[in-house]
Amino acid sequence: MSAGPAAAAPPVAPPARAAAGYILLAAAAFGSLSIGVTLATRAGVTLIGLMAWRYALAAPLLVLAAGGPARVRIAAPHALALLLLGGGGQTLVTFLSFSSLAWLNAGQLAFLFYTYPAWVALFAALSGAEALTPVRVLALGLALAGIATMVGTPWSAALPLPGVWRAVGAAAIYALYIPLLHRLRGPLDAAVASAWVIAGAALVFGGWALARGELFTHMSPAMWGIALASAVVSTVVAFIAFLRGLAALGAVRTAILSTVEPFWTALLAALVLGQPLTGTTVGGGLVIIVAIVLLQRSASPALPDVPPPE
Repeated sequence: MSAGPAAAAPPVAPPARAAAGYILLAAAAFGSLSIGVTLATRAGVTLIGLMAWRYALAAPLLVLAAGGPARVRIAAPHALALLLLGGGGQTLVTFLSFSSLAWLNAGQLAFLFYTYPAWVALFAALSGAEALTPVRVLALGLALAGIATMVGTPWSAALPLPGVWRAVGAAAIYALYIPLLHRLRGPLDAAVASAWVIAGAALVFGGWALARGELFTHMSPAMWGIALASAVVSTVVAFIAFLRGLAALGAVRTAILSTVEPFWTALLAALVLGQPLTGTTVGGGLVIIVAIVLLQRSASPALPDVPPPE
């Protein structure tokens, strides 16, 4: 697209109670995605094919949410960077996290992925961007303890290590992806930048699915419904609700409210999929959530305003 207007005027922030409702809605919408992925893969739909349709359907809807085609016209080099680097990073994190569902259940994935704020703080300290304060050291220790509680000891592992490495790896890569995404975004409105990133992910997953012949594999009417729900509910609605709540609550309160997401996912997985909600999952998850709240209450600018990339 050619250069043009980059963003719409910032929206008026909603009242605090409504904003909290938006964040809870976003958390539930994001957290429901792994349920749809599990149902689809059980029916024979590949992860790559489902994600191709999710992003392909969501991209034009996000363009409309950003204010229409005229609002998303940006300089070609900037657009290309968002498509390739932003979309490529989104693809990598999405593939790693959801491919872990071959070994983990949805609740376990949600809690393990939610260690990403701890990785953000650790990488910021290693790069010299921020000091590793005693509170952050405690939070990092708790996050690792939560993972250890869920995984178990090496000789009696509670979770399969291939799934754990993918879920935690996705969280760590996302922690590196956050500052890259902020640099790529530059002065653009978040909705405009996200429309380009989602379009990039659609191109990558779409090309990948076509090359493997998986774009239409087992896409029954029910599976088209899951693909559409993934695009509308778990991508567009989740993103818009997150931004509206964030505008009123700020990063810290938003992040703390968002920690309901892994609990929602675990509960929904138990109700819809019949997946067990074990004591180790809940116990380890609670420890991880305490670590996140400690990190967010330190008001660290290293934990920026980016929704999870499920």
